Amino acid sequence: MNFLYPNPIPTLYYTNEYTLLISILLSSRTQEKKVNEITKILFKKIKKPTDTVCLSIKNMENIIKNIGIYKKKSKNIYDLSVILIKKYNELIPKNISELKSLPGIGHKTASVFLSYVSNIPVFPVDTHIHRMMIRWKLSNGKNVQQTEKDAKRFFKKENWKKLHLQIIFYAKKYSPSRKWNLKKDLIYQELIKIK
Repeated sequence: MNFLYPNPIPTLYYTNEYTLLISILLSSRTQEKKVNEITKILFKKIKKPTDTVCLSIKNMENIIKNIGIYKKKSKNIYDLSVILIKKYNELIPKNISELKSLPGIGHKTASVFLSYVSNIPVFPVDTHIHRMMIRWKLSNGKNVQQTEKDAKRFFKKENWKKLHLQIIFYAKKYSPSRKWNLKKDLIYQELIKIK
């Protein structure tokens, strides 16, 4: 992967740790491009949890209404902001179990956040990584949790952070879920040769 993406840079738009968490939450079941369009507007209004609480759920809904499950996401953003104010002094915890206790923050969202802001070894598995691990026969693909265990076993810990982005970028360009062209999938072609 290093020959294609030697220094992968995250493409989600954010301005600080709080807005990063919101961006990741919003990107669930929504294309990153659409999320970035919305967050460029949203983050002019909210930069910290107290801004969100002052904004109201209804106003949040109006800003993010063009992305998937926007009503639920609006409520989760509001509720997690209240918790961050009351319990964490507006700071985001860097502990995966505490992160997962926040509304709308599941294992993947928490892992992606930690991969951006900490040195905690995490290997977030999204739909792209899940697909590639199955195509490359590195996982049976029964579920994302199993795929994550397989990825952590197969790849060196020091490469997880970088590989997470490299595999996503590769999957989008060379091995998409629709209109997959085997001839363009460089890694798949190499795996065929090995067999």
